[in-house]
Amino acid sequence: MGSLTDIGVSAGLNILSAVGFLLAFAVLRIQPINDRVYFPKWYLKGTRSSPRQLGTVFSKFVNADLSTYIRFLNWMPAALKMPEPELIEHAGLDSAVYVRIYLLGLKIFVPIALLAFAVLVPVNWTSGTLENEKGLSYDEIDKLSISNLGKGSKRFWAHIAMSYVFTFWTCFVLYHEYKVVTTMRLRFLANQNRRPDQYTVLVRNVPPDPDESVSEHVEHFFAVNHRDHYLSHQIVYNANHLSGLVEKKKGLQNWLIYYENKHAKNTAKRPKIKTGLWGLWGQRVDAIEYHQKEIEDLCKQEDEERQKVITDPNYIMPAAFVSFKTQWGAAVCAQTQQTSNPTVWLTEWAPEPRDVFWANLAIPFVELSVRRLIVAVAFFFLTFFFMIPIAIVQSLANLEEIEKVLPFLKPIIERNSLQAVIQGFLPGIVLKIFLIVLPTILMAMSKIEGHTSLSGLDRKTAMKYYIFLFVNVFLGSVITGTAFQQLDNFIHQSANKIPEVIGESIPMKATFFMTYIMVDGWSGIAAEVLRLKALVIFHIKNAFLVRTEHDREQAMDPGSLDFYNSEPRLQLYFLLGLVYAVVTPMLLPFIIVFFSLAYLVFRHQIINVYSQHYESGAQFWPDVHMRLIIALIVSQILLLGLLSTQEAEKSTVALLPLPVLSIWFHYVCKGRFEPAFVKFPLQDAMVKDTLERAHDPTLNLREYLKGAYVHPVFQKNDIYKVVAMDEEEKNPIVVTKRQSRMNTPGGSKFNSSSGGTNEGEFSRVPPT
Repeated sequence: MGSLTDIGVSAGLNILSAVGFLLAFAVLRIQPINDRVYFPKWYLKGTRSSPRQLGTVFSKFVNADLSTYIRFLNWMPAALKMPEPELIEHAGLDSAVYVRIYLLGLKIFVPIALLAFAVLVPVNWTSGTLENEKGLSYDEIDKLSISNLGKGSKRFWAHIAMSYVFTFWTCFVLYHEYKVVTTMRLRFLANQNRRPDQYTVLVRNVPPDPDESVSEHVEHFFAVNHRDHYLSHQIVYNANHLSGLVEKKKGLQNWLIYYENKHAKNTAKRPKIKTGLWGLWGQRVDAIEYHQKEIEDLCKQEDEERQKVITDPNYIMPAAFVSFKTQWGAAVCAQTQQTSNPTVWLTEWAPEPRDVFWANLAIPFVELSVRRLIVAVAFFFLTFFFMIPIAIVQSLANLEEIEKVLPFLKPIIERNSLQAVIQGFLPGIVLKIFLIVLPTILMAMSKIEGHTSLSGLDRKTAMKYYIFLFVNVFLGSVITGTAFQQLDNFIHQSANKIPEVIGESIPMKATFFMTYIMVDGWSGIAAEVLRLKALVIFHIKNAFLVRTEHDREQAMDPGSLDFYNSEPRLQLYFLLGLVYAVVTPMLLPFIIVFFSLAYLVFRHQIINVYSQHYESGAQFWPDVHMRLIIALIVSQILLLGLLSTQEAEKSTVALLPLPVLSIWFHYVCKGRFEPAFVKFPLQDAMVKDTLERAHDPTLNLREYLKGAYVHPVFQKNDIYKVVAMDEEEKNPIVVTKRQSRMNTPGGSKFNSSSGGTNEGEFSRVPPT
């Protein structure tokens, strides 16, 4: 474990960087030229106007009001002022519940830290075992950890007792929070304004029919089996290539605007470009004419592709969005099996329209299992082969390892000031650099798996990222770092001593995690609020692409919470806190500072900046709860393993009930609360339908749902014709093109057991 000096240097560097980021943010946010960068959410809501519209030319760029510089920290109390119900109304339940995770961290770790410092730190400090040990490297901070207790010491009972206390307290807080979030979700769904997804179900793996098209087959099936509630449907087209053409055209249009603006500033000279790769070589042509011709050609290709998508049956996917007359009817369909064959007519709640990931709807259902197997294998190798750079990073935390590999650096490394920087700051920052591109890779893997909603992609990617962080950052850092640090001892000791050395060395990685928390948690969170990347990109777009106020709004990038990236990193802090609460309590204050700063920053961001791409009603909470339980069980198992090396067999046995109790607690919460996040109660659906009819008896639901689930590339063209039941005729006859197979001798290959249905035999339904 590093010394107090190393930790002090790292803390000083990270505090300075965090304060620097926060001061820069406090000044930049009050400049009129940056208003759209730091308050984009209010612009999107239409409740804020640009301060650049008033005042002198100078005041349009720089805030000349000196009093605002005196009150530059007023954003902090403002971030805490908005009450939670108003926050939900303003930012959505997903954002409000996400911020509660940081508050949950404070609820768990502040009492745990107080108890640990009151009980465990004095017990560890007064033991004095390390001072009498020979051959084991340690620093002053190790005396505050469990490493300072001798083998077989009765003081381990204090740690066991605190482990029980910490476990019961954590479970109590988690149960209460799960209950609160469940109540918030049910209340949110009950009070939610009308949305298309409340009436719509996504149907996949529609079986082929020789007599009917996919659209006719879907209409026929639901008109027969849900005849009192079926309203309309929208089939799914494979428009991925068309989407690519549309995106390519948008990029060319941006370049055209750039060159037109450039020409407007200097009309005497027309801009030129080279037509080769990246504009580095090729024929030199007029940039404006070239892009105009390219856009014209793309428009022709786009029209041709659009007609092909509409007319070619090969572009029709065996899937559809089916809408119902009532939320009760949609709930019944989404939550039941449609036929005796469980592999066809698969129904689930449709994502809200902005949550749909359209590209994956074009993936044939039969491919999904193969895709997920391939991704699982690739993820396995990615996770475990990443141990190599993790080992390199961990070697940086040990000066002796660096001197062995690079002996010519020995005179430089042995300088006291540089030693503190290398051991106290460098490992954390290098590890963070290694992890920057990882979430993007994992998100690409989740897309390959075929998930059909953005929220689903976020949750699946978050699970992958958490597993990766657990294996590489946590286990990899502990195991790899321990092996490097104690390699010499392993060579010179007998084999039966190796487990004891590993057990004693696990707490010695606390310093590395302290530096990681300070780099990723303190400085990283402060950098988040500064939004340096968004600031630079906005001003580049504003300088070269913006002509009108509409263009300026398009240049804004409010961003979002990026649940798939931020939540797993957040869970790592819970894991570290629970593991080291008993082992090395000195780590807890670093985690508490992180949760406090992050709660403040993210509350500010969701109020003023972030614009979520979807609203899932906190559907991610069961995953959050499960990962917290996993962290709790891991902490208990690691403590049990640590004590088993300390000749404390009776103490070890006393810990065995904890993992069992934690697993039991998880299943209690799962049975009590999780159904509210998976299913929608039919009773609540009926209540909402009744209220809907009372509040708006003249609602034309068919017109409201029309176009809700049309692919975005078709929205403005109104190409899709929504197929619907004709309510006015009240015709009990369901029209079908299917040939009767009533007299077919033997079993038909198109019956329900082989993927079709038997509804063709009852194409004329008698009135009830």
